[in-house]
Amino acid sequence: MDRDKWSARQEFLWKLLRDIRKESNLSQFELAQKLQRNQQYVSKYELGERRLDLLEIYDVCNACGVTLAVLVDRAEPELQKYAAINKSK
Repeated sequence: MDRDKWSARQEFLWKLLRDIRKESNLSQFELAQKLQRNQQYVSKYELGERRLDLLEIYDVCNACGVTLAVLVDRAEPELQKYAAINKSK
């Protein structure tokens, strides 16, 4: 897999999670409290310094009042663009 493509997909996910938090009108601190974590936990995954597994992503979505299905629906079109780029190489 192309390293640049992987990095772009990861960056897209970080931004999407940050957008969902902001659309929920939560600060990093407020989201961290809901997750029973510290603010640095949220900051690190939003900056790409920490990767989340599916269960952690589910918890973030739930704390923001968004279903995992909504996250996937928002992510799918963008991720398909990266898949199309890979096929054209």
